[in-house]
Amino acid sequence: MNAPAGARTSHAPTPQQPGPTVRISPINTAPSTGTTPSHHVEPQWWPAPFAAAPLDATVLVPASKSLTNRYLILAALASSPSTIHNTLISRDTELMLNALEAFGVQLERTAQADGSTTVRVVPPERLAAGPLTVQCGLAGTVMRFVPALAAVAGAQADFDGDAAARVRPMAPVLDALAGLGVQFSFHGAPGMLPFTMDARRLEAGADVQIDGSASSQFISAMLLAAPALPGGLRLRAAEGPLASPDHITMTVATLRELGAVVDLDEDGRGWSVQPQRIAGFTVTVEPDLSNAGPFLAAALATRGVVRVPFWPATTTQVGGKWVQILQAMGAQVSLGADSVLTVRGTGPIRGIEYADASELAPTLAALCALADSPSKLTGIGHLRGHETDRLAALQAELGKVGVQVTVTDDGLEITPGPLRPGDLDSYEDHRMATAGALLGLAIDGVRVENIATTSKTMPDFPKQWAAMAATAANPAAEGSR
Repeated sequence: MNAPAGARTSHAPTPQQPGPTVRISPINTAPSTGTTPSHHVEPQWWPAPFAAAPLDATVLVPASKSLTNRYLILAALASSPSTIHNTLISRDTELMLNALEAFGVQLERTAQADGSTTVRVVPPERLAAGPLTVQCGLAGTVMRFVPALAAVAGAQADFDGDAAARVRPMAPVLDALAGLGVQFSFHGAPGMLPFTMDARRLEAGADVQIDGSASSQFISAMLLAAPALPGGLRLRAAEGPLASPDHITMTVATLRELGAVVDLDEDGRGWSVQPQRIAGFTVTVEPDLSNAGPFLAAALATRGVVRVPFWPATTTQVGGKWVQILQAMGAQVSLGADSVLTVRGTGPIRGIEYADASELAPTLAALCALADSPSKLTGIGHLRGHETDRLAALQAELGKVGVQVTVTDDGLEITPGPLRPGDLDSYEDHRMATAGALLGLAIDGVRVENIATTSKTMPDFPKQWAAMAATAANPAAEGSR
């Protein structure tokens, strides 16, 4: 594969022949009304495919949401146009694209012959200052990253999101911006959506302390905006744990990759970013390794084989941990010279003790439910503030299929038991939905509520999952391509 000049070396597919420039039909970005029982909406139940035989599938995973939205923010702040190959098109990234357009960023999408999307990002000479409105949906990267972008723009902006977004923590990043002179007014609970911000009196050169215990996105938001802040930024994490430190590492690596100067304190809890306007860039986004997790775990759940092409040899994605996790649970895992990761389920699934699984935890917990011994997951207390309280949700939903789950201060203790079918709620959380799908492969009679919530990061998940499951009945099938 020959990457374009100046492009990041990547194992993600690089378009060979550009197709016509088109406006792809957007994913629905309207506010969700919710489908959990508390919203009193009639559930939409998806019968999860059951695999009565081992799988033999190859799955093409879409691009990383985490990397896509980081690149989009930095492209909006660049001094010249950027080109992002293999851009994820999903609800979360559509919300980000819509937000950037509100700030005057021009976006040109090109559909490639291989089905991927290339986005050319043309930043304005100066970002629009509004007044403007940003709809965040349930996208953490939008609700946390874009206020920092609005601060750089010196903008007046209204922010709101889905009903479930209004209970997600926001205060640390807003407090950090307030330390730079940004003013906020809240239209509900303080420190939460919806709010109005006014950054017309943005200050330069301040040292900022930030609480990163509830989400790494607070720190990433400030770091991504830091090169464009007047005087740069000196950022220091407050005392206490850091949630999902791998995502902070990803942010720093992405900034450095594109030429930003970021210095890290010896203890890993402080960052100094020099002021500059980074140059436009060309990159190819890696596959989403977190979203690959449920498919790879399916190999263990069915004692089958699942392959994921374009797996990067090195990565900053937390999903890269799947290799060691699945090996520890009994799988054979190999990465070929052709960049195809192959996972084979070879026998019983072993329980595991694992720390800092981050966003992998729902799928990992579902796999632990299928194990032959107890498991203990730690370092994930911050998951209470994700799309839903994932610890409480996993306790409730795994309990429905016969698994005993104890919630601790920072994790879960999972004791498998005799499994039974059940109707599993998704809580408007894409990772709860995919965890339910994994359980359905091994337990005949599982239904998942609102599987469409997976469109947040993987719009074709139900179709791809069904195609993979179909290989259990027909091992000669090509797989879920």
